[in-house]
Amino acid sequence: MTDGLDVRATHRYLRMSPTKVRLVLDQIRGQSAVEAIQVLKFTNKAAADPLSKLLRSAIANAEQNFGLNRDNLYVHQAFANEGPIRRWRRFGARVHFKPIRKRQAHVTLVLRDRGGPTT
Repeated sequence: MTDGLDVRATHRYLRMSPTKVRLVLDQIRGQSAVEAIQVLKFTNKAAADPLSKLLRSAIANAEQNFGLNRDNLYVHQAFANEGPIRRWRRFGARVHFKPIRKRQAHVTLVLRDRGGPTT
């Protein structure tokens, strides 16, 4: 059996914590692309909207650039790595320094073709 063709899409510098993004990615990993879109549509998390746009972009890349059928695609890999952390400062009561860390994530989706019949 040959490995299917991999289609990769990335979203860098997503203004969200990687741990929050991973909670949503765990729900769609291993599912077919069409089912993953439906899951993201009804997921009540802030990360669901940018991940839905990323998944739709990956599907469009697979159809346009490689001629693959969207019904044969599934989410092979999905991971979120840590991006740069913006350090912010806020002064509290009695001139105390309160650091705030604004996290960013680099998200990668890899779609793979199941190798079924193309139409």
